[in-house]
Amino acid sequence: MAMPRALIAAHMKTFRLSALTLLALSASFATADDKDGKPYPIGYSDTPLIFPGSKWKVHDIDRPRPEAVKPGEKPGDAPADAIIIFDGKDVSKFAGKDGAECPWKVENGELVVNGGDIWTKDSFGTCQLHLEWKTDPNTAGNSQKKGNSGIFFMDRYETQILDCDNNPTYADGMAGGVYGQTPPLVNAVRPAGQWQTYDIVFTAAKVEGGKVTEPAYITTILNGIVVQSHTKILGPTHHKKDTNYDGEFPEKAPLRLQDHKNSIPDRMRNIWVRPL
Repeated sequence: MAMPRALIAAHMKTFRLSALTLLALSASFATADDKDGKPYPIGYSDTPLIFPGSKWKVHDIDRPRPEAVKPGEKPGDAPADAIIIFDGKDVSKFAGKDGAECPWKVENGELVVNGGDIWTKDSFGTCQLHLEWKTDPNTAGNSQKKGNSGIFFMDRYETQILDCDNNPTYADGMAGGVYGQTPPLVNAVRPAGQWQTYDIVFTAAKVEGGKVTEPAYITTILNGIVVQSHTKILGPTHHKKDTNYDGEFPEKAPLRLQDHKNSIPDRMRNIWVRPL
């Protein structure tokens, strides 16, 4: 049935009023911070100090702005300032034990975890690490013998890699854990055979004269889920042993990737680091 002309006219009037109202609101928002026609300030010199003794005032116009860093084109891609450790092509950034040639091989753009532990040729302290890993669903064994590997920051603090999907093990040995110290907040692994993603911020211990004055910390995101949140690392990680910061410690050291001798090797890809 056709709508009466009077009703159509009323709807049109309401529409015109709504449109005018929206235009008025838009103009109001556009000029709310710019009523005098001047550009919005990019900083201030008449604000208080952020805290007593601070070098900078609140919104300080003289405070240097961070440099721009171009992000990767898609999630997981390395940003422009990252050091590419493995891009699927070769193992030139790694060495084997005592500086020997890296024993791990590349297959289909993936790093095959087989041949003993490997170390980065570069040394790192505080850094951001991205690494993707995959365990095989047909790997024999259980608990710590199923898809086991690890990332050792500064060659001494291990973030665990393990198939933890329907594979019970001790809590401080699970994927995302600081091995032998702190379990992950949750079990965030995908089923074996799927790629898992680590994004980790490692804060190196503060060292003076070779001695540790403040411990190391770690924040770990596994598959987009926070599993360690600025967790204190109690010392170098060990199997069935306690730990502390006794002895000499360097300010930087290589990253170590572990070969735990699984029946079917784990695989890794897309490894990059940003020193912080």
